[in-house]
Amino acid sequence: MKAQVEEALNQVRPALQADGGDVELVDVSDEGVVSVRLTGACGSCPMSTMTLKMGIEKTLMENLSFVKEVVQVR
Repeated sequence: MKAQVEEALNQVRPALQADGGDVELVDVSDEGVVSVRLTGACGSCPMSTMTLKMGIEKTLMENLSFVKEVVQVR
């Protein structure tokens, strides 16, 4: 499952990296909760919640049926 999530995260990485940030996969639970850490500019951006839910979570849920939620860890 982690390899599939990493592959899907690679779809959103270019946009994050263009803004000086990135996303790091922390964990994928058996319940379908993906834990990520936003790094660089994305880690301290006031819009990070929007990026997390409307960008990362949306992309993962569209591509991977087992993903139920994406949460940010610090």
